[in-house]
Amino acid sequence: MKLSLDEVMKYIEEEDAKFIRLAFRDVFGVQKNIAVMPGEVEKAFEDGIPINARQIRGFEDCPYASLYLKPDSSTLTVLPWRPESGRVLRMLCDLHTPDGEVCPSDTRAILRKAVAKAKEAGIEFRFGTESEFYLFLKDEDGRPTKIPYDEAGYMDIAPLDKCENIRREISLTIERMGMTPERSHHERGPGQNEIDFHYGRPMKAADQMSTFKMVVSTIADRYGLAADFSPLPVPGMPGNGYHINLYAADRDGNDAAEMAAAGILEKIRDITIFLNPTEASYARLGNASAPDRVDWSDQGASELLYIEKRGGRTRVELRSPDAAGNPYLVYALLIYAGLYGIEKKLQLPAADNDEALLLPASKKEAAGLARKSAFVRELIPEEIIRSYTG
Repeated sequence: MKLSLDEVMKYIEEEDAKFIRLAFRDVFGVQKNIAVMPGEVEKAFEDGIPINARQIRGFEDCPYASLYLKPDSSTLTVLPWRPESGRVLRMLCDLHTPDGEVCPSDTRAILRKAVAKAKEAGIEFRFGTESEFYLFLKDEDGRPTKIPYDEAGYMDIAPLDKCENIRREISLTIERMGMTPERSHHERGPGQNEIDFHYGRPMKAADQMSTFKMVVSTIADRYGLAADFSPLPVPGMPGNGYHINLYAADRDGNDAAEMAAAGILEKIRDITIFLNPTEASYARLGNASAPDRVDWSDQGASELLYIEKRGGRTRVELRSPDAAGNPYLVYALLIYAGLYGIEKKLQLPAADNDEALLLPASKKEAAGLARKSAFVRELIPEEIIRSYTG
């Protein structure tokens, strides 16, 4: 819920907050922030707080020396791990140009535009996430190692599962910050964990993912551990997936998820570089249960899309992305691909298709497909495409 400036200032006073972090992200979704004192909050809302844009990844060629952070008051929250006295609050921000316009390369703005396009078409999308990460020990100098925190496996319990209390603290922390964790468990790899989120509207789901990664890293560090979301932290161990569950319905409540899924299948190769932006992303694909083909089924094995019908609704689970991607860009592109399928009334191909295309096998191949894609070039600013494909 959007708060007025007066409501924000009252909240700051009630919480005895002395620092307000204004958070934003680079084009790869890595969270950044600048801290201001309460007396600067009014200026942030009215004029924005300047940052040196050219020092931020993806904005190196920005035509402006400064961009301006303007807070989204609906994201105001306490950082629960900071001191009770002189507390620290956080608001996510949008990037604006010096003349007050929304910066076209702000990925939060790109997602907002996609949501508006879906609303115009009478379609509502919701996303849920299943995100995996490892917990590794640190060495005596506090540097991360690749030694897992435990040797537990899939859904093991304590004492074999040494991560149980950490997952509990992560879940309670993100709940206190206004997010909605659904379930958590130990994953297949030693020291590997998964925490899932309920379905949410696209912007909330992206904000949750951005905040979630920060919380996991912070809580892990407090335990003397390092959190690792990378696609394949250790060769030979299971990779980290970022499975995305999707619902889509029209304004009358009619299920549109299958047509959206067909659109995603048709456009997935064009957009893979944004869902899997690192070299390690392609080492994960095709290994263990990670997909490497443009296919679907209702079996829940190693297909790209797992499609489940239950209770009159269709759930589409996309299994190729990893958490190196920017959730704002990822959800925007999935919305556009889904809308393409809905507008064209596309039907899913046969589930058991031996002639299914392969996903890109390397970052170079994925980058080439994105650069040549009219679909991508119509939706994503050129400077962002260069950042991902250069």
